[in-house]
Amino acid sequence: MEVLEKYGHGGDWVSAAKRYGMPENGFLDYSANINPLGPPPSVITALQNHLHEMTRYPDPAHRSFRQALGKRLKQDEEWLLPANGAAEAMALALLALAPEKVGVVYPCFSEYAQLSEQFGAQVIGCFGREENGYKAEESQLRQLFEQTDLVFVGSPNNPTGILYTADELKRMAGWTAETNTWLVVDEAFLDFVDEKKAFSLEDSLGDYPRVILMRSMTKMYAIPGLRLGYAIAHPDVIARMKAKQVSWSVNALALLAGEHCLEEIAYEKETRKLIAEEREYLRAFLHKELGWQAWPGEANFLLVRTSKDWTAQELQTGLGKKGILIRSCAMYPGLTPRDFRIAVRKREENEQLMDALREVCEERGRKR
Repeated sequence: MEVLEKYGHGGDWVSAAKRYGMPENGFLDYSANINPLGPPPSVITALQNHLHEMTRYPDPAHRSFRQALGKRLKQDEEWLLPANGAAEAMALALLALAPEKVGVVYPCFSEYAQLSEQFGAQVIGCFGREENGYKAEESQLRQLFEQTDLVFVGSPNNPTGILYTADELKRMAGWTAETNTWLVVDEAFLDFVDEKKAFSLEDSLGDYPRVILMRSMTKMYAIPGLRLGYAIAHPDVIARMKAKQVSWSVNALALLAGEHCLEEIAYEKETRKLIAEEREYLRAFLHKELGWQAWPGEANFLLVRTSKDWTAQELQTGLGKKGILIRSCAMYPGLTPRDFRIAVRKREENEQLMDALREVCEERGRKR
């Protein structure tokens, strides 16, 4: 059977509807890591009130959004580049810097390698150790910097949810000057991390001109269909990336939504509280009741390994027939056929997932 993630990502409702014979809006989606609270009401209202803006071209310089973003981050605007999601920002970095060799730490977000190869770079990978949350050892990372022109790391990493420490990130940033290598830190899920644990090199970029930070606004604010993200880097790097950006790649409604999202401080805090509580609630169930391994990630998802009599694809099929989607991680280099990822959602939805997991396990037991 063809994998459900034939396009390399979760959240593919069209493929799921075709496979399981259900309407596209009939699924409870645990395969995509989106804020379960949904978009802030203020954002929905703003979009409804400004639909007429679809008749005008968006601002190609993103001036209003960049100004609001700079104010929120306390960052000069020339250090910021809005993009059509973090994925476009990654593509622009590769186009602008034209690395011949790109380093990744497996398992990781598939776009790092896919985009790099798409733009003609050779991908060199090292593998994180399972007992270390799939982080690479310092010696492995150092070698990766010595072998490549650009290194991608995710913090928190996808699909493991593991966060790099301040010391680890500063060490890697220091290596960029020593090895003449670029470091791209993907912080797409950093918004979900407890503020006491979250660390970014954002305030140190003046000391590390070869470091680029990638951020997504689609996950925290539940607007993946609008596509919005941004890069933070030295103005010279931002200018090089901007020179490769297609005009109007960020649409007017996405820019408008972004401005309103930046004002949602209380919403963000509520989200982090919910995610922390529900992540532990799900992890405890998976470990204590099912006996499965769930890594202690810091983001809004969990990487899980089933018992030996299950594969992720079998579990995905069983849940899919019940209207629940999960993300098989069997195709991630460094993981196993038993690994899958689930988003963290609200309590009522999580209990629905837990009931479905109990049912598929009982059904499987009866068939044996």
